[in-house]
Amino acid sequence: MSTNCLIIIPCLNEEEFIETLVKNLIEDIKDMDAKIVIADGGSIDKTAEIAQSLEEEFTNVKYLHNPKMIQGAAINLAVQKYGDEAQYLIRIDAHADYPISFCQALLEEAHEKDADSVVVSMNTLGELGFQKAAAAAQNSKLGNGGSAHRNISEDGQWVDHGHHALMSIKAFRAVGGYDENFSHNEDAELDIRLTKAGYKIWLTTKTDMVYYPRSAAIPLFKQYYKFGKGRARNMLKHKTRPQTRQMIPLGVAPAVVLGLLLGGLHIFFALPLLIWAAICIGYGVKLALGHKDKELAMTGPALMIMHLAWSLGFWMGVLDDVMERDNDQS
Repeated sequence: MSTNCLIIIPCLNEEEFIETLVKNLIEDIKDMDAKIVIADGGSIDKTAEIAQSLEEEFTNVKYLHNPKMIQGAAINLAVQKYGDEAQYLIRIDAHADYPISFCQALLEEAHEKDADSVVVSMNTLGELGFQKAAAAAQNSKLGNGGSAHRNISEDGQWVDHGHHALMSIKAFRAVGGYDENFSHNEDAELDIRLTKAGYKIWLTTKTDMVYYPRSAAIPLFKQYYKFGKGRARNMLKHKTRPQTRQMIPLGVAPAVVLGLLLGGLHIFFALPLLIWAAICIGYGVKLALGHKDKELAMTGPALMIMHLAWSLGFWMGVLDDVMERDNDQS
């Protein structure tokens, strides 16, 4: 029998999580016709060694070296090598938790809804300190802007984009897979091509995933900076406009620059910066008081880090594009 489902785990330096994740998946898919591919992007810890050991232990686990390192390239490579044997691919993030029967639920939804892609809602969970605040920020509308896969209806819905989980191999190949020029926002970019080609994306309520955010300010900043650059590249490639929920964060970096440079001349120039900061800090204080949890007071600073980093990344992405065009013309 051919392998119906190709489960792909792009990973990098995940020695703490990869073995438990794979063994949980092995148990979860024991009644399925499925293959698991661990696509490692050159880990410097023991991730690759653990993956190779799992390949030796389980006949349906394969280790794959991903020389391009980025997640999109890992999935493209896995589909190229093993996709002929599968009808669907399922993307699993190494640093996340998945409920029992996650893969089965995705397959059932794909068949029931006749969907080319099934995406899931993502609940961000932080355990202590700054990570807890970052999770609260990402779960809030101030942090996610009301995106569909963060604020899902009870019955599920057809969407233009969501957190990638399952996709038809046929649809994936028809639009060319992930664009490997994107290190971030590659999922949203692929979804644009899927919907333009007439493929259907279903956001399910039958299952979901838990994501663990960065636990320190600098890694969170770097992550959202890359998110912003990826979003800019995406919009420029497809000539789309920012959605309403993205317009306010876009103004954060200009407001900060204006306030810092000219705020000393007149309060008018600092007003946008002060209003934004007051909203974020006030939200964190309200959350901390409401939940009687002082750690949640850091939600405000976490929101500010996310907004500023995303905005800076976006405008730097635009600047990079302008400079590339100028270089091409010279």
